Amino acid sequence: MLDSRMESLLMICEKNSFTKAADALSLTQPAISHHIRALETELGVRLFYRSRGDLKLTPEGEIVAQYARRMKGMHEKMLRALNDAEKQMTSIRVGITHTAESSLIAEVLAKYSTSSPGIRLTIITDTIRNLYEMLDHYELDLAIVEGHPQEGDVNALLLDTDYLVCVVCNESPLAKKSMITLADIRKEKMILRLPGSGTQNLFVSHLESIGQSIEDFDVALEVDNIATIKDLIRKNMGISILARSACMDELRKGKLTALPIENLSMVRQTNILYHKDFSHPEILQAITRLYREAAKIYN
Repeated sequence: MLDSRMESLLMICEKNSFTKAADALSLTQPAISHHIRALETELGVRLFYRSRGDLKLTPEGEIVAQYARRMKGMHEKMLRALNDAEKQMTSIRVGITHTAESSLIAEVLAKYSTSSPGIRLTIITDTIRNLYEMLDHYELDLAIVEGHPQEGDVNALLLDTDYLVCVVCNESPLAKKSMITLADIRKEKMILRLPGSGTQNLFVSHLESIGQSIEDFDVALEVDNIATIKDLIRKNMGISILARSACMDELRKGKLTALPIENLSMVRQTNILYHKDFSHPEILQAITRLYREAAKIYN
């Protein structure tokens, strides 16, 4: 069981308040304060800066909170493993990005789970940054992310190589072109992923590499949900820059048109990330095999 003092620390970080943390844990505020003072005494460090109602972790507090979250993740993972052993099954928590949610990956994971007795997958969708954090804290067993993996104590298995394209409505005059130029794109209303998303980051970095800026384009709307973006494009409300893998079903059914962009080769990898002590290599092999089989159908 996770030390109650660590539980208090993590809840304070989540609620950004001693009072709210006490309420969430059904404790008194003096009890929460006692937990933090006891931790500070034991570790010999100050955990929080407090002034005029503002609460912030000290650098040492950041370290302690990170390890506390990792300890909690490991504890919960141990409980899941014990429960799995009793039921003779395997539970795997998989994190995917919003782009992956609209690609083959979610379909492949569902197919694997439903066709594999004794396997239960839990799929969690979040930003790349949050997925890395959850994997680091053992809150995930696998993370499927786009781009080059960050350095860390994880292994990476290449799942696919993808690239960004300009996606337009079939009724748009642009759909008749074999490729699109940046000059063409500047004339159009754009619907992009949110700032900080892997898709927008890759587009922006490639623009900057050729001396251009996203500010030169008419970005009318930024949306986190890729399905919403594709629906707006089909209604001819604008064009977008998306991963081709996120549009494969629509492209195969002729619902959208995807065009390469002149002078921009925005290629990126999709990797499965996992800890070095991940004990189910057969699951990785099965997911990879199913993905490649499914990709052949769409290609």
